[in-house]
Amino acid sequence: MTQISRRLLLGSAALATTLKPSSASSATPAPPERPGATKNTRFAVNVEMWFGRKSFLEKIELAAQFGFPAIEFWPYENKPLKEAAALLKEKQVAVSQFTAWPFGTILNNPESDHEDFYRKIQESCDVADQLDCSLFTVVIGNDIPGVSKADMHAAAIRGLKKAAPICEQRKKTIIIEPMNPRNHPNHCLYGGDDAVAICKAVDSSSVKINWDLYHMQIVDGDLCMKMREGWDYIGYLQLADNPGRHEPGTGEVNYQRVFREIKALKYRGYVGLECTPKSDDLLAAQRVYLADDWE
Repeated sequence: MTQISRRLLLGSAALATTLKPSSASSATPAPPERPGATKNTRFAVNVEMWFGRKSFLEKIELAAQFGFPAIEFWPYENKPLKEAAALLKEKQVAVSQFTAWPFGTILNNPESDHEDFYRKIQESCDVADQLDCSLFTVVIGNDIPGVSKADMHAAAIRGLKKAAPICEQRKKTIIIEPMNPRNHPNHCLYGGDDAVAICKAVDSSSVKINWDLYHMQIVDGDLCMKMREGWDYIGYLQLADNPGRHEPGTGEVNYQRVFREIKALKYRGYVGLECTPKSDDLLAAQRVYLADDWE
């Protein structure tokens, strides 16, 4: 079993004083040794971006040791899903969501019959059942030369409408993800407004938005108000701080304020930590804990 480094546990005890203001009357306690067990928000650690070069199963074990209640990941292909399902059950760690449909130009292609997409969503429903999960991400697509954004979105809407009934029947939800042009240039979906418009056009309770606050901060800004405006169509939340795409507390976003807003909106799901730890995993987890430490 992978063990948390004792050196990191001892060396990070002073983190609270560097991230939270101290007062003369009371000292701020250090984060606990299992900082994934946060106070207000339930986080799903993204095991593609955390825990270095460990195997998928080792990363599940580390997520459990850190105290995270859930994980998220990208493609399910070539992962030991049967072994993972057993380990997740043993460790009492959930899967919040995974990537069902990655980058490409099939879903958003006006000439597509969307049969490949439909079959992939059927398969993703099977994977979700195996992992006791109800959400999976769909990436709308890269730009297609000579095709307008409106036509690409219209094609994606047709494909989503085709796949939505199977998700409704099997109690699964597609979450489409708007990107940002800095990390994902030449993509056809940026920002909350277009993502909401696609969901409205599909008109299915099984098609919502993977509302990644990192992408939204770069494209839209005004995080709390925009989140409120799009709330009826948000199926899942992810985050990273900006700049750097690291954990909360390393950039300019006041995530403590954002977490308060999420709780005020009565969000019951997980928040995906789709961020790269700035230095090491334990310090990153402790920063997340402290950002979520409020009354």
